[in-house]
Amino acid sequence: MRVLVTGGSGHLGANLVRRLLAEGQMVRVLAQRDSDNEALRGLDLEWAWGDLRDRAAVDAAVRGVERIYHAAAKVSSAESQQQEIYECNVLGTRHVLDAARRHGVRRAVVTGSFSAVGHLPDRPSDENVPVNPFAELLPYQRSKVAVEHECLKAVVDGLDVVIATSCAILGPHDYKPSRMGQLLLDFARGRLRAYIPGGFEFVAARDIVEGHRLAMDKGATGQKYIFSSGFHTVDELMAMYEQVSGRRRPRLRLPPPLMAGIARVVDAVVTRVAPQVEPRFTSGAVRILRMGRRADITKARTQLGFEPTPIANAVREAYDDFARRGLVLARDHA
Repeated sequence: MRVLVTGGSGHLGANLVRRLLAEGQMVRVLAQRDSDNEALRGLDLEWAWGDLRDRAAVDAAVRGVERIYHAAAKVSSAESQQQEIYECNVLGTRHVLDAARRHGVRRAVVTGSFSAVGHLPDRPSDENVPVNPFAELLPYQRSKVAVEHECLKAVVDGLDVVIATSCAILGPHDYKPSRMGQLLLDFARGRLRAYIPGGFEFVAARDIVEGHRLAMDKGATGQKYIFSSGFHTVDELMAMYEQVSGRRRPRLRLPPPLMAGIARVVDAVVTRVAPQVEPRFTSGAVRILRMGRRADITKARTQLGFEPTPIANAVREAYDDFARRGLVLARDHA
């Protein structure tokens, strides 16, 4: 069975491609030739070169495959990048799903985001909680809500689509790296000078890959499933980083209101001076951390048999992979 993976050189994609190859599947990856594809170097796969925004390139990549994992997305919390976020995430998804329908693809699993699930301040959110369209939303959040609409429209048109909703990913094969990967690198190198309290739902790379496989094999058409390994505070995450790196966390623990004010100023300056640069902590990222959003994964557990693994293991795997690549000092975690 030939499978197409978009976003194969990203954090999720690099782990997913390795899982599919280990299962003996024939994998085709849609990637940009001038992008950083180091995550897939040396793997036995087929390349399809092109951009999600190029309908013809996407059509050529989809032709001849039976299944699609659409994991590619422009991930950013910067307001200044909203047009690129829209084109890559919304129009790119439309191109993939349109091509899948034209070429008779059996099933497509599209990577969703927990940011496209509504927030409940008093309890965890499940797949049925809608996003409040009048709330203060990041461009990325709005784009992922629109991505789900594209999926449902494709289902109405006869395509078999399932949405695999991801939380913040931690784990190995993070080459670009992701925001969470860069945070671990900065911590291990002593470059993280301060942090803010808060919390979020995290998912181990192995768990979100397993979630995508379960969604492909067992998911119901038109449904979405949230995959998370658990909620952790930033302080808990710092403790895990201390354990794997042997380095103490920063002494400076900034009050969230102060950091939110600083981030708003930085956002305004960056938007004017360097719109393509994304600050470490944008005002939107600070706001999400302060919300302490929690996920209810009952649906994935009961309908698909999903069982998460400890996030501490994913942090250790991420560190060890960075050490293997010479980016941090190797340590014995025994």
